[in-house]
Amino acid sequence: MRKSELIYPRNLPIGSRTEEGVPRPNQFGISDYEDLRLQTPDSETLSAFFIRPSNKRQAKRLTILMFHGNAGNIGHRVPIAKVLEEHIGCNVFMLEYRGYGLSTGTPDEDGINIDAQTAIDFIRNQAETKDDKIIVYGESIGGACAIRLVANNQEAGDIYWNSEQEMPRIKNIPMLFMSGLKDEIIPPSHMKELYSVCRVEKKVWRDFENGTHNETIAEPGFFDCIVEFVQDVLGGRKMELRL
Repeated sequence: MRKSELIYPRNLPIGSRTEEGVPRPNQFGISDYEDLRLQTPDSETLSAFFIRPSNKRQAKRLTILMFHGNAGNIGHRVPIAKVLEEHIGCNVFMLEYRGYGLSTGTPDEDGINIDAQTAIDFIRNQAETKDDKIIVYGESIGGACAIRLVANNQEAGDIYWNSEQEMPRIKNIPMLFMSGLKDEIIPPSHMKELYSVCRVEKKVWRDFENGTHNETIAEPGFFDCIVEFVQDVLGGRKMELRL
């Protein structure tokens, strides 16, 4: 097995890089979305989903840029995006890293950082989203990608929530840290270290006693924490989450 397959298990589960193996938003009851292809500066083609809020009356000038964890593809995370768009009233832009899902290329650290920059540049240059606030959401490997992206783009005044070298560079951008205390892959102490070196004025820590690496997102209160955080940073607008 090649080294890159060990670091970036993009072919798991089996079929994750096939048309049939990438679930589409309409399979989860989402009708207002676009299935996009983005070109990177180094000539890779990236797959992406742009999901619009289902409740147009409560829609906000807000886009979540979502970076998923290792393995699988963006289609496997559409249920997460659905909860976010329904209960926050935002767009969700789901980027597929190079070499994952239907994106071309082979993943590596530099390439994935190029992919992330390509995504945020796309959001900023589209008439529909250029005036939106941007929340950058990262899980697992996507968290590291998100931290660097925010550090390199913070002058635009976007907001971020959920290495150590990049984190202290971030100033004046609210951050939410969410940690599963039974994470068997990335020790919770690593997240606590990131929190401790974070220098922003507004940072929020939330942990989940029984949260494992892949199942913290299913812990009670996980999405409530996100909604409360977004409500706070957007100026106290009340949003209710009902699951």
